[in-house]
This record gives sequence, C-alpha cells and structure tokens, in this order.
Amino acid sequence: MPAHEAPPAAVGFDLAAFSTDDPASPWVVVNKARPVTPNGYEPADLVYPDVPNINHQPMRQETATALVAMFAAGKAEANLDFSVLSAYRSFSSQRRIYNADIAAHGLAYADAYTARPGRSEHQTGFAVDIGAVPAACSLAACFGDTPQGRWLAANAWRFGFLLRYPADKVAVTGYAAEPWHFRYIGLRLATRLHAVGVTTLEEFFGLPGGE
Repeated sequence: MPAHEAPPAAVGFDLAAFSTDDPASPWVVVNKARPVTPNGYEPADLVYPDVPNINHQPMRQETATALVAMFAAGKAEANLDFSVLSAYRSFSSQRRIYNADIAAHGLAYADAYTARPGRSEHQTGFAVDIGAVPAACSLAACFGDTPQGRWLAANAWRFGFLLRYPADKVAVTGYAAEPWHFRYIGLRLATRLHAVGVTTLEEFFGLPGGE
C-alpha cells in the first residue's frame, strides 16, 4: 500500500519494512480473506522452546525467543505461570480440526471459532495459544479474566505480541474473541500498535478481514 493511502494510525510508519503477504514475514496478515500462500507452506526454523507445552507443538525461532522472555517476565513481575496450548499447525492438521468442528458443532460454529484450512495464523509459526498454570479457563472466554489473561493483555506488546482477536473487533477479524490467542509481530510493530491504540492488523494495514 502506498504511504499516502495508509490508515491514519500508520502515517509516518514504514509499512514496507516487512511484507504483509509473505508467510515468513512477522507482519504477514492471515485471515478469512487472506490465506497462506502457498497453502502447503511450512516455516523453516520451527523449534520447541523450553516452556510447558501441552500439545508439544513447535513455533518459529523468533516467536519462541520472545515467548520465553514473556513467560519469564510474567513470573518475575506477577508470579504467574503459563503454558503453550497450541502453536504451529500444518495445512493438513487445520483441515482435520476444521472438519471435526463442523461434524461436532456445524458450519456456522466452525467458521466463527476455527479458521478454514490455509487461513490460520498458526500455519505461519507466529501464533501461540496460551494457557494458565495451573490450568484455568483453557481456550475459553473466561481466560481473559484470569490473572494470566489480564497480564498478557496488558503486557504482551512489550515482547512483540498482539492479542489477535479482541472481543470488540469480531466484525474486523471475522473471529469470536480469543483472549488466549497471541500473535508474534515483532517489537517494532507491537510498540506502534500499542502507542496509537490500534488493536488489529487489518485496521493498521488497511486490509480486509472478517466475513
């Protein structure tokens, strides 16, 4: 997007520093309208950080480094413990999860709560679903009211993460609120979003999202 077309919050910010289309870019925008391309994409640097990891799923190296620092800060600052509930998901695993949700709950539910195959941020290796230790409100709306959920919502930006699906932006993102889903976007962009009060990538970059 040319600078003169940038949304007001992005004026003066170099929108071309990283791609919003390349799945290897920390600024990639993946949603219902913007699938991962190619659909078989797999990150080249998947690692397993030394943190509690319920499903033992990997993530991008830079995501892992930032996550370890964030978990350590939560412990040091607020005596809180966290776990990884979900991280990288391949295209085939997305398809399996989506079809299972349709079978169990119907198409409308699946489209509100689960990305269609190829349209999940988890495929990039930059998205992490986070839980509390001991477990409380795992993958549920009430996680946002736990001490861990509140701390993450207030502090994740300091480590380059964005609370990706806020409750008041369902029409923008296309997904129901997920207070457990955090997306690594890098410290530069996270700091800017925090400073200007923009809470979605779609609004900041002026890109389509919810359907």
